[in-house]
Amino acid sequence: MMLSELTLQEKAALVIGKDFWHTRDVERLGLPSIMVSDGPHGMRTQLHVDVETNVGGSEPATCFPTASSVHAGWDREMVRRVGEAIAEEARALGVGVVLGPGVNIKRSPLCGRNFEYISEDPYLAGEMGLALVQGIQSRGVGASLKHFAANNQETDRIRMSSDVDERTLREIYLPAFERIVTAAQPWTVMCSYNKINGVWASQNHWLLTEVLRDEWGFDGLVVSDWGAVADRVAAVKAGLDLEMPPALDHSELAVVAAVESGELTMEDLYACVRRVLELVARAEASTGSAIGGAGSVTVDFDAHHALAREAAAQGIVLLENDGVLPLSPQARIGVIGEFARTTRFQGGGSSQVNATRVTSALEALSETYGEVPFAPGFTLDGPDEALAREAVELARRVEVPIVCIGLTDAEESEGFDRTHMDLAPHQVDLVTQVSAVNPRTVVVLSNGSVVSMAEWKDAPAAILEAWLGGQAVGGAVADVLTGKVNPSGRLNETIPMRLEDNPSYGNFPSHEGHARYGEGIMVGYRGYDARKLDVLYPFGHGLSYTSFAWSGLRLETAGSVAGGDLAARVRLTVTNTGERAGADVVQVYVRDVASEAQRPVRELKGFTKVFLEPGESRTVELALDQRAFSFWSQVTNGWEVEAGEFVIEACRNAREVVLEQSLQVEAPRIGLPLSMSSTAAEWLADEQLMERVIARWGDDSGRPPGLFGNEEMMTLVGNFPMDRLLFFPGNPFSYAELEEVLGEVSAQSPAPAGF
Repeated sequence: MMLSELTLQEKAALVIGKDFWHTRDVERLGLPSIMVSDGPHGMRTQLHVDVETNVGGSEPATCFPTASSVHAGWDREMVRRVGEAIAEEARALGVGVVLGPGVNIKRSPLCGRNFEYISEDPYLAGEMGLALVQGIQSRGVGASLKHFAANNQETDRIRMSSDVDERTLREIYLPAFERIVTAAQPWTVMCSYNKINGVWASQNHWLLTEVLRDEWGFDGLVVSDWGAVADRVAAVKAGLDLEMPPALDHSELAVVAAVESGELTMEDLYACVRRVLELVARAEASTGSAIGGAGSVTVDFDAHHALAREAAAQGIVLLENDGVLPLSPQARIGVIGEFARTTRFQGGGSSQVNATRVTSALEALSETYGEVPFAPGFTLDGPDEALAREAVELARRVEVPIVCIGLTDAEESEGFDRTHMDLAPHQVDLVTQVSAVNPRTVVVLSNGSVVSMAEWKDAPAAILEAWLGGQAVGGAVADVLTGKVNPSGRLNETIPMRLEDNPSYGNFPSHEGHARYGEGIMVGYRGYDARKLDVLYPFGHGLSYTSFAWSGLRLETAGSVAGGDLAARVRLTVTNTGERAGADVVQVYVRDVASEAQRPVRELKGFTKVFLEPGESRTVELALDQRAFSFWSQVTNGWEVEAGEFVIEACRNAREVVLEQSLQVEAPRIGLPLSMSSTAAEWLADEQLMERVIARWGDDSGRPPGLFGNEEMMTLVGNFPMDRLLFFPGNPFSYAELEEVLGEVSAQSPAPAGF
């Protein structure tokens, strides 16, 4: 379809939706609408509901593990398979774009939407989000990467401003988006509700055009989060292509009026319309269904339920185990806790799926052990002393009590943040009482974000973090408890000793409309490491029923910083030294030993998951590019590498280094070109310049002349700009003479890195 065939009114209509879930059609030209649908971990598709925001009115679909769960598996291939299955269900429902994944950083454990987000670490978030997008789009369905950007809280999320410096944005809050955009080109990117440094994300030209399109090369469509547009005309200018849901009789008229008055150029509107048309064509070519009716794809829901169970098991993290797990087939177990019967398997809000079925832990364990004695211990509404006493008595009679506790729907959801990390006191009391009468107690947690455990973690014999693991999580828990699946999940966020230790504490969530990102780049494990704080469980932690040995770390480098192609290849051998098959996760971190720029102690820059039979060995290889050694310089406004020593660390988690090897990196000086406003210290650091100055004005000592050769004085005034310090007593040269020398050196020297 040619843009010229559309009237101005039709163009204005196309850049806002038709209704809550559909793009606008143009009947006279045969242009259909397409359907989009929530679906980060399963389709929430509403075909036949009157109240369009009613979560319960969606079509049955497989509820896969939430992001908190599936991405704790650190398994790209598993996530890719989940993405493929989600896309198959989307196509069957006639959905062209799945609204997910969310790759916002878990800045605080209190964010109510953390269950939808991948990690506190931008590298892990980018790699796992990339796998999901690739899986979805491999089946001809678009993904919508969200929420762009710096959307890390639910409190006042529609109006607040995330006040964050550019280095922190570039190193923490943008890299996951950048990785996925540059590697997979998601069909759409969804802007967030919030402002960034006072500018709405929906009308932020720097974010949506300069960074997303011009720097990263994004060629898809930018859609608003639902209700995120404050000013449709400003949003068009910024590069926001599609407003959802449509502000009917408002945005459309505003766009027409702005074009007619000259406030908005036709070129800006054309760009948005073109991208809407391209999205519609893309979706139509793959789904063959225009308005969200049943597609031609048949879904095997049994197979998808089995996949959901497999994915949930991969994401379960074994936090503690004194040997009680795995359970023997003959174990006399008892199950305690209402969560074992009433499964909490997903979070509340827009991602809530109408699951095709739900398997509870009690049900799944009964399949292995026959009728299992059960005591609820409490209600989901609160404590019950009689139920608690019954549970303690059950624990006395069995060999292994399995206590299922967690957070309720009312305690974490989209729309609000938690105010603390604590479990309900009556659940903690139940764990301590049961553990007191039976030291072989096993605790299973159901929660979308981390909870406090310091006061009770030493009481039970084992702790399983099962997260919100989707509709098959009960079966996954049974598989891990019984050893059918050897746990291989790793924490994708740190569990601190206490909330007050979290780097964002005191700056989260927001106050008077502003969230101050005062911790800067020291988010998650970076912040705990920088302050040398003990943590309860470090980022990347997870136990297994077998053991692994690593050996033979080898490091090969190529390229150079100056050439922009520095690369390192890391190889090591992993051996399963235990008696069970299992999987290990090799985590590679990079440490800058001595940096002028503030750097984290270490940063995750590579990982791989390897499955091994008992006694089997395998050599794994991980590649690091120049970005793995870089930081964002606000002086050069680019990615820079400082010369010096770097250490490559092969770690079991962010606190446990197993193997390491250092390398020396050569790199150009970082900084702006020298000028008369550069400091004396910066002049002294430039060898070429000082050679000329000493040759022209120095004495036989070889020291810089006058004031500049006095180390004691330079300690005091070395940070003065030359055009100020020049006029202090004791300097033998004039302003014009120094400008002359500076010009000579600048003419012969290349610009430093970043220019």
